[in-house]
Amino acid sequence: MSPAVITVPAFASGRDSIRHFFGTRRHADSLAIEAGVPIRQNGMKGRGWLLSVKQVHGTDALVIDRPLSEVDQFPGGWDALVTDQLGVTVAVRTADCVPVLVHDPCRRVVAAIHAGWRGAVAGIVPKTIALMATRFGSTRSDLRISIGPSAGPCCYEVDEPVIDGLRAGLPNWQSVVHDYRGNKARLDLKALIRQQVVEQGVITSLISCVNLCTICHDELFYSYRREGRVNGTMVSGITLISSQ
Repeated sequence: MSPAVITVPAFASGRDSIRHFFGTRRHADSLAIEAGVPIRQNGMKGRGWLLSVKQVHGTDALVIDRPLSEVDQFPGGWDALVTDQLGVTVAVRTADCVPVLVHDPCRRVVAAIHAGWRGAVAGIVPKTIALMATRFGSTRSDLRISIGPSAGPCCYEVDEPVIDGLRAGLPNWQSVVHDYRGNKARLDLKALIRQQVVEQGVITSLISCVNLCTICHDELFYSYRREGRVNGTMVSGITLISSQ
């Protein structure tokens, strides 16, 4: 049986005061999530919430810097969530796009980011890192980042509109494509994001990656590209827990 979630020991262990997960299709099938509505989680002594929002392939982030309650709703659209609140799981949904989790162990802040090719080229990951610095005082060299399962360069063929977007938004765009043939190529989204965060000043050894392709592994993941429609999405998230 496939695992329900994937965790990355190099990103966070039990002593790091966070919980994190990259979900599989089995995990997603067990969840009932309504975008923009906090869901009470069991086992967190009344303080546990799961929050996912409507994703719009943009670069805006929702900041949760106060306790949540049953009456809260977040009806807007964001592609990243940032919080310093204990027990709040910020989560994103993907089915080929890249889930990115960020942890600042010094300022005690976490973020979950949804990065498709549009958001990645537009800089959602660097912009979220910059937001963590301005709102919470995060230092880039303190950050730990984990890049989750997504469409991989083995399968993720893109055409001229995507290549044009890459060419316009990235000076070294050819370093993240393979088999470029004029109007088609295979895109390595994980490499693009890794490159961006290193340029931001994140230490290379503090970046981890789950090198699984969602298109290849139909037993583990939903894939919009493979299935041709949205049959489901994986949920990935991160939670600050008490350091005591």
